[in-house]
Amino acid sequence: MSQGFTSQMARNIFYGGTTFFVLLFAALIFHTETKIPERSKAGEITEAVVRGKHLWETRNCIGCHTLLGEGAYFAPELGNVYQRRGPEFIKVWMQSMPTNTPGRRQMPQFHFTDAQLDDLVEFLRWTNGIDAEKWPPNIEG
Repeated sequence: MSQGFTSQMARNIFYGGTTFFVLLFAALIFHTETKIPERSKAGEITEAVVRGKHLWETRNCIGCHTLLGEGAYFAPELGNVYQRRGPEFIKVWMQSMPTNTPGRRQMPQFHFTDAQLDDLVEFLRWTNGIDAEKWPPNIEG
């Protein structure tokens, strides 16, 4: 070590460090890819869930609501609404809109059929089952 820090030593540290972090990054990618299916409950996606998600997207629900923290913060978080309120409450709530409560902004009436309401509730049930690492932190969304 009397020579000090040589360019060969710097090169070895660079290549060794690069190799180590590339392997670490690859291991983290592999670990994440193996955990995603069990956390997302992808195996539980049914046709009703797909139709409910289609309703969610085409009616732009995310323009007002958040779902697992994503979306607008204008209306309540709906990632755990199935657990909080239950399927029947969701259906009745959707059918009773707008409530015309003074001083409160109103959710539009989408005129969903019973089958569409069932599909939307099924989508919210599936969303409630996703392991979101205890999100939302507040049970009321």
